[in-house]
Amino acid sequence: MRANTEFDIIVYGASGFTGRLVAEYLAARYGVGGEVKWAMAGRSADKLAQVRDEIGAPKDVPLVVADADDPASLTAMVARTKAVLTTVGPYQLYGSALVAACAAAGTDYLDLCGEPAWMRQMIDAHDAEARRTGARIVFSCGFDSIPFELGAFFVEEIAKARLGAPVPRVKGRVRRMKGGFSGGTAASLQATMAAAAKDPSIIAYLTDPFSLANGFKGPAQPPGDKAEHDPDLDAQVGPFVMATINTKNVHRANALLDHAWGQDFVYDEMVVIDPNAPPVGSLGGPNMPKPGEGPSKEERETGFFDVAFIGIAADGRQVRAGVTGDKDPGYGSTSKMISEAAICLVKDAADVRGGVWTPGAAMGNRLIKRLTDNAGLAFIDETA
Repeated sequence: MRANTEFDIIVYGASGFTGRLVAEYLAARYGVGGEVKWAMAGRSADKLAQVRDEIGAPKDVPLVVADADDPASLTAMVARTKAVLTTVGPYQLYGSALVAACAAAGTDYLDLCGEPAWMRQMIDAHDAEARRTGARIVFSCGFDSIPFELGAFFVEEIAKARLGAPVPRVKGRVRRMKGGFSGGTAASLQATMAAAAKDPSIIAYLTDPFSLANGFKGPAQPPGDKAEHDPDLDAQVGPFVMATINTKNVHRANALLDHAWGQDFVYDEMVVIDPNAPPVGSLGGPNMPKPGEGPSKEERETGFFDVAFIGIAADGRQVRAGVTGDKDPGYGSTSKMISEAAICLVKDAADVRGGVWTPGAAMGNRLIKRLTDNAGLAFIDETA
């Protein structure tokens, strides 16, 4: 990790909807120039100043001008900070030059990416360089995929403590959720679909649960593509729209942890179907927010999520965990998750080597503690 930098964290994209929420959170919880030295970055100094004033941040929050289309400005930006936290997506359109700049400079990088084909390209292009320079490149630091990756990690920790060994089978089940997906998430899906239409080889990355697992191919995984009865919850469950990215990150985490959960590890995600509740939203519908748009403050404040994790040993014994969040998943909770992940990386995880990581594999229990202490998440051992 780089020492003697001007900032700990630069929030790139701070004038966008989610970036604004990140800046608002950092200003409210950490102030300016204190424990966490941070700055706001984007294409327009005037827009950044306007957002700084609108969110009530102090006038002395530093502003940095940088543009994804100007590599020199990105190089200058990453030289000033230990980590860049970027909310500028779709990352396959606007992120590649920034990842390259961070990997070359030894600067940490965190994003909200849910674009597995692009992530695979970045791993192949920059993992070796990041290992050389010490840069920690950490994708998927929001609702996709922190609650799910850390939920799998947490239930495996419970299994080790209670059963004496990790379990080969984990189920992730979204029990309840209020709040939509972000406009950026929808735009990322649309960009991925457009890329796949041009390059059909991308489809293989999207359909293979092990496409981010460093060449490892594990056992067949449940497809999760149709409704079924889950006997472990005694409930109907159906497909979960984010499972395609979350499962890849969970399998990548297992690979990065030297298959701590076994080479026969099986993981899937589904959503509990409540006949009395509106369905968990799909992506790309006519009512999806556009990038830069999002729910009202009241909608963010009243949102939440609750995900169950069921770990099943080979002999049928079970351990269970719950992961909950106190704000809407796509914005309120996501902005806090990526903020605390960035702080954890630069403040608590100096021992983590360079390379391309998942948040849980890199920071594990240290990140769980920060999210529990500061970000409104709870990790609960629900084993009977």
